[in-house]
Amino acid sequence: MSDQQSQAVYIASVVGTYWVVSISMVYLNKILMSNEGISIPAPLFVTWYQCVVTVAICWVAGLCGQRAQKNAAANPQYSAVSVNENGDSVPSNPPKPSFFAQFPKAEYQLGVARKVFPLSLVFVGMITFNNLCLKWVEVSFYNVARSLTIVFNVFLSRVFLGIPTSFKTLLCLGIVILGFLMGSHGELNFSLLGTLAGVLSSLFVSLNSIFTKKVLPVVDDNHWKLTFYNNVNASILFIPLMAVFEGDIIMAAQEQLTSSAFWSAMSVAGFFGFAIGIVTVLQIKATSPLTHNISGTAKAALQSLMAFYIWGNQPTVMGVLGIFTVLGGSLFYTFVKMGENAPNSPPPQAPLVQKEQEMTSKV
Repeated sequence: MSDQQSQAVYIASVVGTYWVVSISMVYLNKILMSNEGISIPAPLFVTWYQCVVTVAICWVAGLCGQRAQKNAAANPQYSAVSVNENGDSVPSNPPKPSFFAQFPKAEYQLGVARKVFPLSLVFVGMITFNNLCLKWVEVSFYNVARSLTIVFNVFLSRVFLGIPTSFKTLLCLGIVILGFLMGSHGELNFSLLGTLAGVLSSLFVSLNSIFTKKVLPVVDDNHWKLTFYNNVNASILFIPLMAVFEGDIIMAAQEQLTSSAFWSAMSVAGFFGFAIGIVTVLQIKATSPLTHNISGTAKAALQSLMAFYIWGNQPTVMGVLGIFTVLGGSLFYTFVKMGENAPNSPPPQAPLVQKEQEMTSKV
């Protein structure tokens, strides 16, 4: 197999893994949030446990990262040198570092935690309203209910960061809002509470992206350090919330709490919540930020269409048009932002909002 073919197979496998992990994560969380036969009606508890799982994975990954870094330092790798037809030395590609080398040691320092704490409050609101939205709305309507993230992001960026808004961007926002209204009108099992939770989730996603930009320097611009601190803080913040709002429900759910199936599903969902961050980064590196956003839009369309069959959601013409209008507006927005950033900056990283949308389904 040639290098080009190997690269194509690698890209296809990364994109496929991203789709499987992302869609599976949403579907599994829907079961945990709404199926009382398998789970318990305590979304705060479910979300808290997934934060705990993420903390544990970060800690283990940090230990593996330390070992990988020590091994790399103790056994330096030298790239081979080949000779071309003219007898000139041509260095080959250097060996790739260990996958775990990207993970820093998981340390919790109170001084850093206090600086991250405001972001953690937003993070808790983001994942709480996201899961409440998933609990109360149909899976097919889930992407539409959370579609206003772009609108809030543009508005808050202008208010807090002074970033101007172009006419093309406003046109994209108009398309997204139109799709949101169409999808809401066409939803047969419309839930006002679920839709409001989706709107609030979108607001917190946008706030999270803005706060993240300000807090990242505190953790040396390391995304995995921030993930660790955020989830430790969130695990602490959820405890009083669970005690107040779900204490009686948790105490009464002895059957589920002693079920291996329940804890297995909870642990797998927690793992997916961490894994989506990894596969998102891998897809961006294997393709490009633009391709990542296109892939995410196509994945969202498939996820919604599959929900009509898997979950038995009854489609309507207006509802389906709303889904594709929202996705079309989001994709148009991606092209507009890429075009606006291109003349003034180096190739941008994937829009932070897109990353946060992928990682809020603790999804």
